[in-house]
Amino acid sequence: MVSRRPVGCQPLRSTLWTPDDRVGMESNEHVPAEGAVPSPPRAPGIAGLSTPYRVVTALALGVVAVAACTHLVLVFLHVAPSNTVSQQHAKTIDSWIYPEFEQNWKLFAPNPLQQNIAVEARADVRSEYGELVTTPWRDLSAEDGEAIRHSLLPSHTRQNELRRAWDFFTGSHDEDNRPNGERGQLSEEYLRRIALNRLAPQLREGTILRIQLRSATTAVPAPKWSTETTDTQTYYRELPWWTL
Repeated sequence: MVSRRPVGCQPLRSTLWTPDDRVGMESNEHVPAEGAVPSPPRAPGIAGLSTPYRVVTALALGVVAVAACTHLVLVFLHVAPSNTVSQQHAKTIDSWIYPEFEQNWKLFAPNPLQQNIAVEARADVRSEYGELVTTPWRDLSAEDGEAIRHSLLPSHTRQNELRRAWDFFTGSHDEDNRPNGERGQLSEEYLRRIALNRLAPQLREGTILRIQLRSATTAVPAPKWSTETTDTQTYYRELPWWTL
């Protein structure tokens, strides 16, 4: 007896999938079909961002560039010889430069400094028991020197912040510690803020009511081979108490 099957029907065959066949199919799932155009690769950098992100990034870079250029121009006008532009915009230049960005060219001066000037500070503190205590003088300059001595990467702040703040103060005050202009008040606030930041961490158990600063100036002794005589006595300049 002959079996018949409908025309056009294929015989059923069992298909056995091997692990290699499954891996091949999974790896080809994301392969574009034959004739399809693959998507272009993403451009590197800002060009690869979407339009809104590119606009935000461009604006941020523009703001940074304008700020950097403005800073460089103001610093240049500050250190350049006096001219029409620097005189016309002197107030704007000084308000930007002082006190954080002040420049100092004493390294190239024909008469370099020949004195060691140490800045010291003390405070009146109200203890937690209500007692008023005056702390001993703290040599802030010596602490800065100890922090940078033998350091491979010394802190720029430790080297210059306190020293330049004191130069800023003495340059804007007379010998009686009276300010000789608008910069005098600014120098006092700047110096007081530095001293308070140095004293406060070690005086947490009380409340600082006021602080006082002074300088200890000692001339650098002459070398042994020189016949010059130098007064190496230490001279102090005390500032008035500043109430906080």
